[in-house]
Amino acid sequence: MTDIGVWLVGARGNIATTAMVGARAVARGETDETGLVTAREPYADLDLPSVASFDFGGHDVREGSVLASARRLAERSGTPDQSVVDAVTDDLRAIDDRVRRGTALNCGERIAELADVEPLETDRGAAEVVEQLREDLRTFRRERGLDTVVVVNVASTEPEVSDPERFDTRDAVASAVESGETDLPASSLYAYAAFAEGCPYANFTPSAGASVEGLREMAREEGVPHAGDDGKTGESLTKAALAPMFAGRNLRVLSWEGHNILGNTDGAVLEDERNKAGKLASKGDILEGILPDIGHNRVRIDYTPSLGDWKTAWDYVHFEGFLDTEMTMQFTWEGSDSALAAPLVLDIARLLAHADERGEAGVQRHLASFFKAPLGVEEHDLSRQFEMLDDYVRECLADRKRGDAETDRGNGATEDGDAGGGPATPEAAPETTD
Repeated sequence: MTDIGVWLVGARGNIATTAMVGARAVARGETDETGLVTAREPYADLDLPSVASFDFGGHDVREGSVLASARRLAERSGTPDQSVVDAVTDDLRAIDDRVRRGTALNCGERIAELADVEPLETDRGAAEVVEQLREDLRTFRRERGLDTVVVVNVASTEPEVSDPERFDTRDAVASAVESGETDLPASSLYAYAAFAEGCPYANFTPSAGASVEGLREMAREEGVPHAGDDGKTGESLTKAALAPMFAGRNLRVLSWEGHNILGNTDGAVLEDERNKAGKLASKGDILEGILPDIGHNRVRIDYTPSLGDWKTAWDYVHFEGFLDTEMTMQFTWEGSDSALAAPLVLDIARLLAHADERGEAGVQRHLASFFKAPLGVEEHDLSRQFEMLDDYVRECLADRKRGDAETDRGNGATEDGDAGGGPATPEAAPETTD
């Protein structure tokens, strides 16, 4: 596997910090790979880049440092443990040197208020912002000697794009960026810059990212794999696993009420109704996709500052069974937001780097299980989404086995003096399209 860089948008945020601390802790033997999907079979049988080998950099619009963020998390939330932060302190200091000033263009007033670093758009237009993002990616790749850079957006949730159909072609996106007359948010500009530089991209947020058709077209044409949207980590993960139970048993769900409370910066940003809209949509669509006849489906998200990086969700399910019998189920989910999300960020980076090496392009549908609103996938049943990933792994392993067999035959022919030639070239992976 080639040398891989992971460029995190929102590099000083909790999720990015936890992902980097975790990767470096694995490298130094301070923790194991519990929570990483790709650490278990059959995924571990793929030729994936080692998490321990990842080189990190990123963009942010907030002051501070990755190390300061890690220490704050350890002190306020207990995750990661302070001893782990101490063990990777030198690594985090080195990463800090590779965090660059980012953009908050069209991210809403709440994010603009939180930004305490002058964003790129302060003194330049959208086209110049994109060019600077591209230059930062090129510099990172060149200075670190990297073959591939995977860009992952873990920044705060942006308001929804008002009219995404305006960006339904690559030319339309390019024209809007060049003219500066665009309401494409920062997440989409990062995707644009990534695709222009041939970098795989993942949107771990409900923001627009690469969801507009023009950017998806660009990814296909540039031969770049990408995935999104909105990481599925807690309550939504549970819904995707439980809802099929009701459907499979032919139990009619009358109401499913979900109430989420969380602290941290993401919670503060979601206090703005415009920023919250996209998050509510991605969380609510899971049940609509599995239980199309659901009577009532509502999600609430409230900011509770004292929780810090922890979040709690209480769900009430009112359902009807045989002989019109009404019954209920309730559950409470409590978890560390960043400890749930960080390993998935590393998983996605590994799998996108693998897809890029195989020559795959466009939306990577087999990554649906990682997202609340997976691009190009209508299936929300978690077990079926896992089957999609399993099928992909089996296909990759079969391709590798065929390639190894052809190479062995070629080597054998050469050793026997057959003029027929050298090693066979493994069959190339077909391009993934939307």
